[in-house]
Amino acid sequence: MIFPAYFIFTIFILVPIAVVFYYSITNFNMYTTPELVGLKNYINLFTDEDFLISIKNTLFYSIFTLFPQLALGLFVAVLLYRKSKLLPLFRTAFYIPNVMSMVCISMVWLWIFDPTFGVLNLILKTFGASTKMWLQDPDMAMFCVILMSIWKSCGYSMVIFLSGLTSIPDSLYEAASLDGGSAIQKFWYITWPMLRPTTFFLLVTGIVNSFSVFEQVNIMTNGGPLKRTTTIVHQIYRRGFLEFKMGYASAMSVILLAFSILVTILIFKYGSGGQDVDVS
Repeated sequence: MIFPAYFIFTIFILVPIAVVFYYSITNFNMYTTPELVGLKNYINLFTDEDFLISIKNTLFYSIFTLFPQLALGLFVAVLLYRKSKLLPLFRTAFYIPNVMSMVCISMVWLWIFDPTFGVLNLILKTFGASTKMWLQDPDMAMFCVILMSIWKSCGYSMVIFLSGLTSIPDSLYEAASLDGGSAIQKFWYITWPMLRPTTFFLLVTGIVNSFSVFEQVNIMTNGGPLKRTTTIVHQIYRRGFLEFKMGYASAMSVILLAFSILVTILIFKYGSGGQDVDVS
């Protein structure tokens, strides 16, 4: 019964990973026979200024996207975890951006950040403030991409947190109320500890997803200005499909895979594996 799933996983995941490992030790441009070069591609990566900048940008994006997204998703989930006729409408409204195409959303936010016709600058003009070159400013471009990413993904975190909230027994809150516990105390000593497995899941999947950020960067900034928004996957795309250095791009992919695995292992080791917490 599980053979179809394993077959698909092997053909479309394991085999491509093995092929990427092979190409990473070759000089392959997609048109000629791969030529083995050993670890040359990996050695060149550590002196590649663009790749080192992309690592820094990816880490910056991951940190300032993941944690605000989780905090906002949890905040919205707690607010919407009540009985009301309008709550399904609000939950749907918050979740809709997550199911929309990243390309479409990137185009919309590209228009919002437009320095001439964008909504943000129009609002600033209305209140008499000076306009901004949002995506053209090296100091602001990455924060604009981060803002859009948080807005799109917080709905997913909200839904997962809502599912975690439903698993918390009401008896715990009733006991806390009898003991005179405030709403903040209930959240800090009951809700937050009981949501540890949910938070752990979102943390691991969020890190993997944030490391693979590409669409919004490629559409909104194309890695600029001054390489302030280029990421690892963006560099992989440029080297592999624009410069046709497929072997070099494969080496970047292997480094990204190894880095993602390393971070995940560290989270499992020091994050208690997302084990349940006994709040009694």
